[in-house]
Amino acid sequence: MSLAFLHALDCQEPHSDAIWGIKWTPTSDTAISISADGTVKRWDSSSGQVLRSLAPHPLAIVSLSTSPDGKRALYNTIEGLTGLWDVESGEVLGKWESYARTGGEATEPSWSVSLNPTGASYASTGSSGNVTIHSATPDSFGQKLATLSSGRSKFGMRCSHSPDGSRVALAAESGQIYIFDLASQALTVTYTSHAMAVRSLAWSPDSQLLMSASEDKRLILHDVRTSSASGKPGSGAVASFSGHSSWVLSTDISPDSRLALSGSADKTIKVWDLAARAAVSTIQDTDQVWSVSWRPQPAANGSAGAFVSGGEDGVVRWWRSAGAG
Repeated sequence: MSLAFLHALDCQEPHSDAIWGIKWTPTSDTAISISADGTVKRWDSSSGQVLRSLAPHPLAIVSLSTSPDGKRALYNTIEGLTGLWDVESGEVLGKWESYARTGGEATEPSWSVSLNPTGASYASTGSSGNVTIHSATPDSFGQKLATLSSGRSKFGMRCSHSPDGSRVALAAESGQIYIFDLASQALTVTYTSHAMAVRSLAWSPDSQLLMSASEDKRLILHDVRTSSASGKPGSGAVASFSGHSSWVLSTDISPDSRLALSGSADKTIKVWDLAARAAVSTIQDTDQVWSVSWRPQPAANGSAGAFVSGGEDGVVRWWRSAGAG
């Protein structure tokens, strides 16, 4: 089986440096991107025009997370400044300098951040290999609420909340993935599926599956329902996907949980059929693909829909399946 995806549109005002994160949001069919050029942009997905842009930061922006309705974007800079942006009004609702000491308290600059779907808190990770939970409400933004320990001091590459807000996943530079239950603040399972750093995580919409993308050139699909409650290494890996010739940098699962995307340093995007455990489409891009994101709404005609990508060349690109309008 093969599935053709066509290049639909390029953005009209590319970033001047690499795009390190992108998200297609349900709000008015828009997309949000972050870049090494220090900007955050909101795009019209039908025209490729910039609708709004956050004032440039002097340093790169390395992490992006959005609210379920797409109206708020949480971003983090390379030195650890976290901000919450109202993408419709343009107002920055909160900022937190995670690198700044408060009294004698030790600090950990944030690297990756994830907004809880409830909107009340966000998670961050960095050099300690733990997850820190912070307040996301404007009057106490950034305040530390809890620390979830992985028991390892390996750098946290990515953290990501499940869509139902009950769990947060942490991916480490050593290849391990840790799943925490937020209600109990307990580590429920550790996955040792990868041999190298995990660059990206993607949850299925029902919060039951977790896809990981790694520098070992593979993607692994995990079923978190099979996880034990002991925090010990688990066997939740249900499928492995190979085919990229270099690091896999990004991944996402489609709204109907049938397909997955991957973007790679080999300058390709692959579309995977999760049931068949096989790639059904390979798209040649111009440079390393750092981020991919499915359109949240399924296509009206029942086709595979569409997705957006961003990479080293700074161009946001939209793609649609053949036959989709």
